[in-house]
Amino acid sequence: MIAFLTANIAPLMFGAMVLLLLLGYPVAFSLAACGVIFGLIGIELNLLPATLFQAMPDRIWGVMSNDTMLAIPFFTFMGLILERSGMAEDLLDTIGQLFGPIRGGLAFAVIFVGAMLAATTGVVAASVISMGLISLPIMLRYGYDKRLASGVIAASGTLAQIIPPSLVLIVMADQLGRSVGDMYKGAFVPGLVLTGLYTLYVIGVTLVRPKWVPALPAEARTIREDNGDVGLRSLLALIVVSVLAALAFMHTSMPAQIMSVMRRDVVEQVALDEAIVIGMSVWALVAYVCAQANRSFRLGLLSRMAERFTFVLIPPLALIFLVLGTIFLGVATPTEGGAMGASGALFMALARKRLSLAQLRQAMESTARLTTFVVFILIGSRVFSLTFYGVDGHLWVEHLLVNMPGGQLGFLIFVNILIFVLAFFLDFFELSFIVVPLLAPVAEKLGIDLVWFGVLLGINMQTSFMHPPFGFALFYLRSVAPKSIKTTDIYWGAVPFVLIQIVMVCLVIAFPQLVNVGLDKSQKVDVDNVQINIPQDATDGQPMEVPPQLRGSEPAAEVSMPARDTGNDDIMRQFGGAR
Repeated sequence: MIAFLTANIAPLMFGAMVLLLLLGYPVAFSLAACGVIFGLIGIELNLLPATLFQAMPDRIWGVMSNDTMLAIPFFTFMGLILERSGMAEDLLDTIGQLFGPIRGGLAFAVIFVGAMLAATTGVVAASVISMGLISLPIMLRYGYDKRLASGVIAASGTLAQIIPPSLVLIVMADQLGRSVGDMYKGAFVPGLVLTGLYTLYVIGVTLVRPKWVPALPAEARTIREDNGDVGLRSLLALIVVSVLAALAFMHTSMPAQIMSVMRRDVVEQVALDEAIVIGMSVWALVAYVCAQANRSFRLGLLSRMAERFTFVLIPPLALIFLVLGTIFLGVATPTEGGAMGASGALFMALARKRLSLAQLRQAMESTARLTTFVVFILIGSRVFSLTFYGVDGHLWVEHLLVNMPGGQLGFLIFVNILIFVLAFFLDFFELSFIVVPLLAPVAEKLGIDLVWFGVLLGINMQTSFMHPPFGFALFYLRSVAPKSIKTTDIYWGAVPFVLIQIVMVCLVIAFPQLVNVGLDKSQKVDVDNVQINIPQDATDGQPMEVPPQLRGSEPAAEVSMPARDTGNDDIMRQFGGAR
């Protein structure tokens, strides 16, 4: 029995953790209990040093002092405040009126607003509940199919999982040891592509089942001119003028000067992502100034639709720039961007006079509850990983997955199927803290870029909100849906969008450029041609000779490298690996 325990303690520990989760015990306490119990067993079997748990205070302090995870309460608070600010109602009403004359217009509006809310709130619950309360009754009133309406709202709300500033990308960056900014840049294009796939599906429905997605009747279109015109030509003219102004601005030296001031360094050429952020900011500013001048001076050049569209769309775009723009431009870290976003959301809610002391307290309590939930899971996962790494569990997982047939592709197929199945029972926080730390070393050993891998897993984890019968987005929608919609309608409505999400996973695997196009190009260093120069006073005035085996055939690049203290690594390796 002892020999069996000694040889198989890692798989037994993993199996016990899965069993406790299936029995319904809280995730944080299941992880911590497995870590402590199997740690004591390992010490008794002389597999682990008796001083193992002395490393635990340092690991818990690492959790509490983690600046990256500090972004979670900021973005959560921002989303909850925006949910109460009335921004979703204004967006859905305006965009619904804009797309109302065409078939599927309300569905297109829900997808567009879902993407906007995802880029501002980053919280799935806020998006789904807001759109479910506002759009679902209107869609049902004008004859939309129950399953399609439910599926569009639930799927559009889950875009907050992949479009920055997503909470899952913050957690993923922390667990993979990568920059949150890189995760955001890598996920931006896949998020837009997924939004486009949702739109294509609705377009297909309008062609195959037009009765499911009728256009708004004329009496329901309230934003129009006195002569009955919708005012689209005026809106189109405003957009064209603003775009031309932005393009003209980008062809000047001003963008480079702006980046030079922000970075306090000379910038000769602006990167593509930075150019897009600056260009969109100029476009929004020009459109807002034109609309404000038209209203203030009563010029009568813009239609009601153009004015309404501008004044409703610009504030969330400004908030997106405040959060994502500053991160992409390198001005702020994600944590600082989250803090500015939370401040901006408070200012927006106060400006709309939609924030009371009671609502502020509710938002703060919900934020504290979610943050505590995350911290407890993270502490439990650190206790589990301390023992699991100590008994070489990571090596067991590595040997199990590295030798799979198919190499990288076989590993990716297995991992995505595993995540898809586990998403039926676990949410993205639990998957990120339990499964991802075990998969990351294997992916890195197989030569897979961890930023790309994290975005891929984030897209897959998005299905955890849509899985019938346990998807949280479906539960959120069920809580606000009218009684005329059955739970089975919500489940069947989610199925096509789950399939679209699976298609998106396949697209990212087939075309890695979807993620890599937004990332900064990394510069590779030839380690064979690196020469370490030591100050002459450290070698009695004689330059240190590089051993012949370290010299390259070409002239070596001179790089000054500080000495590295490896004592801390040895200690942490003894206590189960350093994370």
